[in-house]
Amino acid sequence: MKIFPVIMAGGSGTRFWPLSRRDRPKQFLALVGDLPMLAATVRRLPPLARPADTYVVCGPAHAAAARKLLRDLPAANFVVEPCARNTAPCVGLAALHVAAREKRGIVAMLPADHHVARPEAFREAVAAAARLAEAGAIATIGIRPHAPETGYGYLKVGARLPGKGKAASHAHKVERFVEKPDVVTAARYLADGSYLWNSGIFVFRADVILEEIRRAMPVLGEQLSVIQASLGTPSHRRVLARVFPDCPSISIDYGVMEKSQRIVVVPADFGWSDVGSFAALPEVRETDHLGNVAEGDALVIDGRNNVVLANGKRPVAVVGIDDAVVVDAGDAVLVVRRDRAQDVRKVVEELARRGREEVL
Repeated sequence: MKIFPVIMAGGSGTRFWPLSRRDRPKQFLALVGDLPMLAATVRRLPPLARPADTYVVCGPAHAAAARKLLRDLPAANFVVEPCARNTAPCVGLAALHVAAREKRGIVAMLPADHHVARPEAFREAVAAAARLAEAGAIATIGIRPHAPETGYGYLKVGARLPGKGKAASHAHKVERFVEKPDVVTAARYLADGSYLWNSGIFVFRADVILEEIRRAMPVLGEQLSVIQASLGTPSHRRVLARVFPDCPSISIDYGVMEKSQRIVVVPADFGWSDVGSFAALPEVRETDHLGNVAEGDALVIDGRNNVVLANGKRPVAVVGIDDAVVVDAGDAVLVVRRDRAQDVRKVVEELARRGREEVL
């Protein structure tokens, strides 16, 4: 069974400013370990999938950097979106490219900027999802929650799938998708035991997802048909540049998955984190005995649960402070409470409003 991984690498990563910038978003940062997150995502795929069958979808501003970083991938496997239109058009465009090679090719849609602590368990979960996808299901991977996390969406698990196969025996119908909850609701989900974190990983046949897009989003389906007719022709770039910007900007979850009757979930636990902000770094990086993450010329005295990243050319010291994030990128400094780390994007928005392009 051949699997075509498609890595979605189009995010801007504004919650990691000032380390992330327009020309170096989150997926190009080595936030966990020595490899940029995009490279780590590709590296964990073999032997489940080959580089020759792995695709990356990104925007024009990052295409050259992605190609340079991932030299083992064929040049034709970099799918460049003319502009950002969220994940539904991204998934549809990627499915067209896989379908051009194999109409019923199995696609594994993977975010470029997630961390996986146990790659072998990750590959086993994707393989189980692929076996279900081969039979026509749209399979997602749900992460067994270990905390009342408010930064993730959830899946409500439904009935166990019938069948004797290994994949079916561990998989369930998805009863519904659930938005990011408040802490009280998240605690209730955790206690209930029938909710999983939504990893954003989906596995499906190319023909199945294109059919579901046409059913749930007929306008996008027509636009993809126009683009599909141009694949492999000299007019493809021109057609893509004309049609794609008019595609509806909506996530695949909202646009298709929440309306589909084919969704099933494979529960898994492979040390997953979406590394959604600086506050998540203590979960995926080594900490000292007081829970601090300190990188570079950073020093924490009498403080707990801090994240201090000194990426500039000067020492950064934090004294007598708990639960703070301090980041020195050389040309910009961020100081924020850990519980407000999701709001870093507001800094980027304000700097843009002020015309401070040099630090964006």
